[in-house]
Amino acid sequence: MTAAPQMPEPDVQVPTRMLVEALVRADLTVDTGEIYATGNLLGMTDQQVRLCIKRLVAEGRFTHEGRGRKAVLRATDTTEQTLGLDVEFVAHAFRQDAGLAPWDGTWHLVAFAVPETARTARDALRAALTRLGGAPIQGGLYVSANPWEPYVEDHARHLDVLDNLTFATTRDLRQGDQDDPAALARALWPLTEIAERYHRLTAVAESRLERLREHADLTDAQRLTIAVELAAEFARAMEPDPLLPPQLLPQPWPGSHARALVAQCWSLLNENAGPGSESTRLFRLYGDMARTATART
Repeated sequence: MTAAPQMPEPDVQVPTRMLVEALVRADLTVDTGEIYATGNLLGMTDQQVRLCIKRLVAEGRFTHEGRGRKAVLRATDTTEQTLGLDVEFVAHAFRQDAGLAPWDGTWHLVAFAVPETARTARDALRAALTRLGGAPIQGGLYVSANPWEPYVEDHARHLDVLDNLTFATTRDLRQGDQDDPAALARALWPLTEIAERYHRLTAVAESRLERLREHADLTDAQRLTIAVELAAEFARAMEPDPLLPPQLLPQPWPGSHARALVAQCWSLLNENAGPGSESTRLFRLYGDMARTATART
């Protein structure tokens, strides 16, 4: 009997920006030599990496010390805050998967009326509300199923528009004749598109999991490349996900399965992590994720 042909691994497009952020260490620095080396393994040219570093420095995301492959990047306060939010949201997703964050039936509303003279701030606020998992109900009115008020307030203060916001909660949300929470969730958020992203993440995680199980002799560079690929695909799936409570999602929800597979990959990566790998933000975040997921199984 002939063996079934192996399916090719799904390719993962890793943005250079994601590569840099993935290699941030516990002390908030990044070794540019490691950025170039890992980027080359991912098919990036030195020019791509160089231009990305310049953009990140110009945007105030990192400061730059030294030259070439011996330089060091240091994350600014803005970048540190963004990375911290990512950790919180990932942890919340796994609590939901484990049934540790049940929904209490409360919808959280934010209404805003920012004048045209502050149009840039208004657009930035809309983008922040969407990133935090909100969905527009009508002009200037957004809803979330999670208690997002502290995060919204932080963004509004930063944009100097807090006085233009109104916060409210309700357990009686209705659009037209529809008041079923799960049906409202389907209407308000693009759940089909989000589910497709998780199916893609599942395919990537399954293929990398097979490689990690069958090839224990992978080099540190190859393992780091797998780690960055997983992180990039994980971020691509998680970014548009409002992290709705399981009670509002179709079951089985593909996000839970995909995250569990990524956790298994990370457990194997951590078993043979090379010197220094455990000090990167990437390994700290996903290492904690894998340990937490394993402890609940």
